[in-house]
Amino acid sequence: MNYGISILFRAIPLAMALFCFGYGAFISAYGDDPNRLVAGPVVFSLGMICIALFATAATIIRQIIHTYGRGSLYALPIIGYLAAAVTIIGGICMFTGSASASSFVAGHVVAGVGLITTCVATAATSSTRFSLIPANSKMIGNGIPKGAFTKGQELVLKTIAIIVSLIAWIWAFVLLAKSDVHPAYFVAGHVMAGLACICTSLIALVATIARQIRNVYTDRERKRWPKLVLLMGTISLLWGLFVIFADSSSTNGVIGYIMIGLGLVCYSISSKVILLAKIWGREFALANRIPLIPVLTALACLFLASFAFELGTTHDDYFIPARVLAGLGAICFTLFSIVSILESGTSSK
Repeated sequence: MNYGISILFRAIPLAMALFCFGYGAFISAYGDDPNRLVAGPVVFSLGMICIALFATAATIIRQIIHTYGRGSLYALPIIGYLAAAVTIIGGICMFTGSASASSFVAGHVVAGVGLITTCVATAATSSTRFSLIPANSKMIGNGIPKGAFTKGQELVLKTIAIIVSLIAWIWAFVLLAKSDVHPAYFVAGHVMAGLACICTSLIALVATIARQIRNVYTDRERKRWPKLVLLMGTISLLWGLFVIFADSSSTNGVIGYIMIGLGLVCYSISSKVILLAKIWGREFALANRIPLIPVLTALACLFLASFAFELGTTHDDYFIPARVLAGLGAICFTLFSIVSILESGTSSK
């Protein structure tokens, strides 16, 4: 990877973060109706995921171009975790500081986005020794290389992702269990379930990277981790479709469109897990085609957003998914830069 391309791949996450921040602020600034009070903060918070993805991209790229130093080793993961902490705290403050339904939904979703950001920051942390993966891939079974994670460190990384995912799932079902109290619980619970699917998908990414760094990645895992991510994406997508077709109300439509978008993000994450699985210990001729997956999911998010915008002309509730899907498209495109970096860093050519 030449230096110019490395700058481009690091610029993409930052550009998408700026888009989410700017678009979210723009939505919030142009009115105070409930839909804007939900869509604005949620889209803004999606930029925090892009910041954590930037930390991941910079961590890997600096190792590829041999500019990775001690400062980057600590600073980049810290940036990711700080973004996560700010997002979670901000979300909690939103739903505890106001009794309105819009603040309740927005706050819970923003906090859920913060949980995803935590998992992404953990992926960035697990990538701090990414440079060992290409060499390990050619020497499978030769033991744990010098400088790799210890078994305890691997366990800590995976445990963080697992605990965060469990929090998201428990939070989702607690909200859903109170759906009869107020419709806001129904909406927030379903969206939180979609966010939990993404967190669970990131377990696979963290585990794949950490175990390949330790050179203990097995053939069984080569199939297991990609299947987990694809399963999560399919669950979120089918759940969204079920919600849409189960009831013709616009509330269900809002939930359904967003859950489909969250499922597409899972599929974008699958591109990274699939790539690492396919190139482990073997050549994969189509490795340079895998980055097309997040490009296609980004386009799918934008296409869905266009339909939601059209529905918004007759049903005000669709204002929210139209904007959120645009933000999710930005995340998918950011994941394109990450998987392209992985492909470049693991390519034997």
